[in-house]
Amino acid sequence: MEIRNSKERRALVVGLGISGLSTALRLRQIGWTPVVIERAPDRRTGGYFIALFGGGRPPARRLGILDNLSDRTPVGSAQYEFDRAGNRRPGALAYGDLPGSPWMTVRGNVEEAAFEALPDDVEIRYSTVPTHIAQDADGVDVTLTNTADDTSVTERFDLVVGADGLRSTVRSLVFGPHEKYLHRLNYMAVAYQLPGPLSELHPDDGATLMEANRSLWIFPFSGGLQTVLLNYHTDDVDAEFKEPPAQRVRKAFGPEPTGRVLGEVLDAVDTAEDLLFDSVEQTRMDTWHRGRVVLVGDSAWCVSLYAGMGVSMGITGADLLGTMLDRNPTDVRRALAVWEQTLRPHVDVFQQNGIQQRTFFVPANSKELAVRKAMNLGMRIPGASHLLKQMQTSDKAGRLKDRDLALA
Repeated sequence: MEIRNSKERRALVVGLGISGLSTALRLRQIGWTPVVIERAPDRRTGGYFIALFGGGRPPARRLGILDNLSDRTPVGSAQYEFDRAGNRRPGALAYGDLPGSPWMTVRGNVEEAAFEALPDDVEIRYSTVPTHIAQDADGVDVTLTNTADDTSVTERFDLVVGADGLRSTVRSLVFGPHEKYLHRLNYMAVAYQLPGPLSELHPDDGATLMEANRSLWIFPFSGGLQTVLLNYHTDDVDAEFKEPPAQRVRKAFGPEPTGRVLGEVLDAVDTAEDLLFDSVEQTRMDTWHRGRVVLVGDSAWCVSLYAGMGVSMGITGADLLGTMLDRNPTDVRRALAVWEQTLRPHVDVFQQNGIQQRTFFVPANSKELAVRKAMNLGMRIPGASHLLKQMQTSDKAGRLKDRDLALA
């Protein structure tokens, strides 16, 4: 097995998603040499809806990511509520009504913008995973395995950043098994892009279908196809992965007749590319760093898609990490400690918000459905609408979503 050593300040960044790309960008800005590895054989493209909130845009601008991004909400877009019988009525509560002034886009847009901002001299290795991590006071030895040819090499780094998602390999190697840190909310999320327009909805319009413990969201995008988010409750998360996604989704939304809109959406699951089919979970850890190994983004603090802050906090966390390393150039451990101390109080708020906002995405019962209906009606009454929006932005999470948390 080949052993390589270097005297440079080298950082291994595991994961070529938004958090990993943002981390590599920031480390390169402060003079480090990041090496990025990615399990997949190539960079992902396309994807489902995501939101970049107001607080995530300033750090995205500093990293050069925002230069190639914009809010893709269509001008004049309308929002509707459907039911299975085909009835349609104006629906005032849309994703854009969430506090924090979210920009709507798709995952691939943000990843492409971050990739384009990455300097050409940043090394990226595909089909590569860490298989062993051992550290001492001065550095970290990582065994890297190429999954394409099953070869391995051990290299030494000054820092290892796990930005490899909810089921992080870095976390399992250094901190322990997933079961210690993943907290299930007992809901499934299914997200994908539609292959074409729906027969009963204009391509620039959005829609929802709300039922107890089941929901459908349709998000429109200027210059592109609509994307779908399906949510449903489950008492057995593990069972959901024992059958094909399309089969599980049809069972979850049956046995009642689907109606045209839901029927077309469910039909699209069968052929959807880049399908997200996963349980809704949060990552909860007592610490995000150990020695010279640190976790960023969903690996460390997944707040769940119901909080909507995954992208914003991934970019924010990466930007702040670089700032703290730059301020403590000779003491990596201190930099990581101060970074976590600064960021954690805000993540705690967003995780609680993720629990609370589940009712916005998928009401659990008739009472929650009635509350959502009342809010919907209130949003269409001018005086009540203003009051409701004030209530939405008065909570702590709403204020933090619009704040540049990386300015510490």
